[in-house]
Amino acid sequence: MTFDEYQKLTKETAIYPAIGHGMVYPTMGLVNEAGEVAGKVKKIFRDHGGILSDTHKEDISKELGDVLWYVSQVAAEINVSLSEIASENIKKLQSRKKRGALKGDGDNR
Repeated sequence: MTFDEYQKLTKETAIYPAIGHGMVYPTMGLVNEAGEVAGKVKKIFRDHGGILSDTHKEDISKELGDVLWYVSQVAAEINVSLSEIASENIKKLQSRKKRGALKGDGDNR
C-alpha cells in the first residue's frame, strides 16, 4: 500500500467534529496518540526492565497506526499528500546528512 492509497482510505473513516478549522481535531488526536506510544514505551522500562516483548511490540504498533491515521488526517486537512510529506522529509534528511547537519538544533539547518 502506498501512502496516498492509505490517505485516501483513511478519509472514509475520518468522521470527527468540526472544531474551528478542520485540522484542530486530528491535531489534538495526533498529540494524544503520540503520548500513548510514549506511555507504552515508558512502562516497558518502568515495569519490565526495558525488555521488549512481542506483546509490547504489537501494542506499540497499534498505537503507531493511530498516530499514522491522525498524521494522514492533518495532512488531508491542509491538502497535502502523505507521499509529498514523505518525499520532502527524505530530501531534507539527505541534505542534512550530506552537509553533516543531522545533529543540532533548528528546523532549517
